[in-house]
Amino acid sequence: MMIKKLLFLSLVTLFSFHTFAADYPSINPVPGGIAVVDLDNTYTNSTKVFFGKKRILVKENETGWQAFIGLPLKIKPGKHKISLVDNKGNKKYKTFLVTNKDYETRHITIKNKRMVSPTKKDIERHYKEKPLMLAALKKWSENNNVQTDFITPVDGRFSSIFGLKRIYNKQKRIRRHTGLDIAAPQGTNIKSPAKGTVIRTGSYFFTGNTVFIDHGQGLVTMYCHLNKTRVKAGQRLIQGESIGTVGMTGRVSGPHLHWVVSLNNTKVDPKLFIPEDVSEK
Repeated sequence: MMIKKLLFLSLVTLFSFHTFAADYPSINPVPGGIAVVDLDNTYTNSTKVFFGKKRILVKENETGWQAFIGLPLKIKPGKHKISLVDNKGNKKYKTFLVTNKDYETRHITIKNKRMVSPTKKDIERHYKEKPLMLAALKKWSENNNVQTDFITPVDGRFSSIFGLKRIYNKQKRIRRHTGLDIAAPQGTNIKSPAKGTVIRTGSYFFTGNTVFIDHGQGLVTMYCHLNKTRVKAGQRLIQGESIGTVGMTGRVSGPHLHWVVSLNNTKVDPKLFIPEDVSEK
């Protein structure tokens, strides 16, 4: 009797975990959010799914295959479509709707004025670094088991949310915040939110010490302003493994982690990948 009860509890636990994992990322078809489209029973592993010219992450759940589409902050509300291309080049289309979302404006003061008004040498450095960062965010690797139920990479307060319109030092130019800032003391441990492989690490003008992780099928995460980096390119990571510590390198107003989640080479709200009771911090 006891053995049957333990077996039952084990099955319940396994089922509950599978259900929990299938719930993320959360669906929020707004600019900077994620749209999910159900694919019909004609979909096979040889089919490729595109939004425009970008490949789309596809996962299977209890009801079938789904496409997860990262939506850029500049996307216009209304009807959009994805294309399904089979191994013979035949195309089918599926549509989805994007609704509007307004993001608030926030004024930020940066003491290091070079981070707001860079010198000529700073700009030259940035333009040399930018292609390396863009290449990392474009990374695509085939992976039939992409882990999308993330843990929060660092314990701390969500100090600046995704999508904010930010104005530095009272300048007229508005910059969009394309990540989630988590404030924590310098030296706080940073964990990989899911299994993946380190694409590259480096020190960059604006983002400071930075790590890029490939989770598969165009899902890439980026970690900025680190004090110390504990990983290297090509290293395979498990969920929860340390990748570095919180710092103040690059353009910062205090110690924090700037966490970026890129889906189909589009920066989306990282809070869509973590449980709501955590994301409400």
